[in-house]
Amino acid sequence: MTLAVLTPAALDAAMPMALVFDQAEGRILHSGRVIDKIAPNLVGQTLEDAVDLLHPAVPITPEAVLAHPGRRLAVRFRGATDEAAGPGTRLRAFAVPLEGGRAILDLSFGPDIARAVARHRLDAGDFSPIDPAVEILFLLEARDAVLRELARLSERLSDARDAAELKAQTDGLTGLPNRRALDHVLNRLMGGRAPRFGVMHLDLDHFKQVNDTLGHAAGDLVLERVAAILTEEVRLGDLVARIGGDEFVLVFPDCGDADLLVRIGERIIRRLEKPIPFGQEACRISGSAGVTLSAFYRDLDLERMLADADRALYDSKEAGRAQVSVARPETA
Repeated sequence: MTLAVLTPAALDAAMPMALVFDQAEGRILHSGRVIDKIAPNLVGQTLEDAVDLLHPAVPITPEAVLAHPGRRLAVRFRGATDEAAGPGTRLRAFAVPLEGGRAILDLSFGPDIARAVARHRLDAGDFSPIDPAVEILFLLEARDAVLRELARLSERLSDARDAAELKAQTDGLTGLPNRRALDHVLNRLMGGRAPRFGVMHLDLDHFKQVNDTLGHAAGDLVLERVAAILTEEVRLGDLVARIGGDEFVLVFPDCGDADLLVRIGERIIRRLEKPIPFGQEACRISGSAGVTLSAFYRDLDLERMLADADRALYDSKEAGRAQVSVARPETA
C-alpha cells in the first residue's frame, strides 16, 4: 500500500495520529490531524529534528525506527512544551514500511489520554471510530457528567442545609434571630479570650392590651414594627433577638459602657411610644429594659448575667415602666 493509494484524507480518517516519513532521509511527508494540534508544522522536518526515541534508547533514524516493524516504541516530540506531550511525557508508537520508500509512524497517547484530551481540547471526532480511545473518552465524559451532577447536588444540599439552619435560627414573624441564634452568639462571645459585651433585655409595655382590643393581626404588626425599630437603633454587628412573645434580647459585642446601653435603650423606648397605625386605629405601646455588662463580673457566668438583665428589666417595670435599669452585681 502506498500513500498514492491511501490518500491523506483516508489516512487521517483511519490513523489521525500517524506520521508518514521518507525511509531514506527520515523527512516527514505527512502529519495526522491530531498531531497537528499537538506539535504543528512537522511536515518537512526530519524525524531527528522533530522526535526523540525513548525506547529503545538510541538515536532516532529511519533504520532504528524500522528495525523491528510493528514493535512498540516510546517517543516524545522534541521542543514541545505542553503538559500532554512535552518533555518527559511518553507517547506510544509503532512503525511499518510502505511501498515506494516511505513508512508510517503511528502514535497514541497511552495512559496520558485524559490529560492530552483536556489539554488540546480533543473529542471523539479526533480519533478513529474503532480506536479504544473513543470508548475511554465516552467513559471520561460520563464520569465528568456524574461528577458535575454530584457537585450540583452537593451544592443544592449545602444550600438546603444553610437554609434550614437559617430558618431554625430565625423568628418566623419578625425575621429576627431567635433564642437558638442568641445562644449561639452568646456562647461564641463567652468562648473568646477576654469576653467583653453587654446585654439588654427588653419587654414591651401595654402589648397585651393591643392584642385584647385590636386583635392578633394588630399585635403582629406591632411586633414587626418593633423589630424594625430595634434593628435600626443598634450598632452594626450587634444582635437583636426575639426570644418569645413580646420579649427581646439585644447583645452588644465589644461594649463596656453601661451609659451607652442606657442611651440606646432610652432612644428605643422613645420610638416605641410613637403610635403605630392599624387601619383606623392606633396601637400604643412602650417598653422597659434592663442591661448589664460582662465587665461587671469577676467570674463571668452567662446564666447569671442574663438573669441579672431580666431582674433589671423588672426593676424598670416596678419603677413605673418606660425606662432602662442597670444591673450591677454586688460581686463586681
